[in-house]
Amino acid sequence: MSRTDLLRERSILALLAAEVISTTGSQMTWLALPWFVLITSGSATQTTFVVAAEVIGLALLGLPGGRVLGRLGSRRTMMLCDAARALVMLVIPVLHWSGGLSFPILLAVAFTLGSLAAPYFAAQKVIVPELIGEDEQRVGEANALFQAATRVTLLAGPVLAGLLIGAIGAPPVLVIDAATYVVSFVLVAAFVPHRAPTPQGDEHRDLRAALRFIASDKLLRVWWPTFALGDAAWTAFFIAVPVLVLDRFGHHPLIAGMLIASFGVGALVGNGISFRYLTRRFTGLAVIATFAMFQAVPLWLLWLPLPALALAALILASGIANGLVNPSLHTITTLRVPPPLRPNVLTTAMVGWAIVNPLGLFVTGPVLDAFGTTPVLIGFAAVQTAMMAVVVSSSARELGRQRLEPAPA
Repeated sequence: MSRTDLLRERSILALLAAEVISTTGSQMTWLALPWFVLITSGSATQTTFVVAAEVIGLALLGLPGGRVLGRLGSRRTMMLCDAARALVMLVIPVLHWSGGLSFPILLAVAFTLGSLAAPYFAAQKVIVPELIGEDEQRVGEANALFQAATRVTLLAGPVLAGLLIGAIGAPPVLVIDAATYVVSFVLVAAFVPHRAPTPQGDEHRDLRAALRFIASDKLLRVWWPTFALGDAAWTAFFIAVPVLVLDRFGHHPLIAGMLIASFGVGALVGNGISFRYLTRRFTGLAVIATFAMFQAVPLWLLWLPLPALALAALILASGIANGLVNPSLHTITTLRVPPPLRPNVLTTAMVGWAIVNPLGLFVTGPVLDAFGTTPVLIGFAAVQTAMMAVVVSSSARELGRQRLEPAPA
């Protein structure tokens, strides 16, 4: 399948459109919900707790979500999650306008949204090889497109959120997010063909089977804990952005949107380079080993008292490196898992990610309240540097091992 054929595949185009629309709404909420909590409560700690509740929901209910994915298949799982998230998202604005919204309800809504995220994200990974096959090059090109679609949302979502929050307030932005889930549901239902779930035995659904596979894979057992710690640092950074903007630049949600969107711009550029030049010229491991560390280097300057545009340029540079390596990361972590085990293994890995991710949030809120953003930004850069060093070294070792193996007859 050529690049042109891939771009003409109706199911792929529908999934890309659904990804752009629904994830743009999610990115708008990623700014609107913390901003809403911060403005209404005045507490960075409460803000981080709401975000942490979503991650905890993912952690506690992720494994049952994997069983749902294994039984329903990726298409129906995505539709179910979209429909449920549309309804749940409306709870916050409706109760806010009626005067019935409380902090425990905010936590419950965030927890529910998180519980629906694990099967949905795992289904997004599983559905690509279901539609186009198991070839690493083709899956890598498709993942570059999906990563680019996601990065478009990192560009559009925060900027739109910043504009809309300033114009109409945060609650209507959450209503818009609910509508995007409905559109995504319709696109998947109308244009993505049904595929029967990959046959599974009881042993494929067993948590111990997933853990044994992860522990036995020399690359994934290093990568997935590393990704979890690195993403925890990114989550802490994005939570710190509204506080950073309020402290340095005043009540300007558009600046907060610009800073978050700059990562999306850079990642989109990196995804374009990956799709056009890297996937057919280099192995995924070579790309990762070469470019991953460049994601961490610019972050060491974020704590300096720089103007907003300079901060945006640094985040953009980090985003470019992220965009170069992420398609290969997603492709390798999916295709290394046998198809019958994918729903179980991928959701188990996501649960592990979700267990680690709140650690940064619980530390970040009190540190922001007590000391401001500087220690958070320095810690963010340090964690990212350490994690990218692990990714680079493990990728280089695996690449060297594969080159030493004799070619199959």
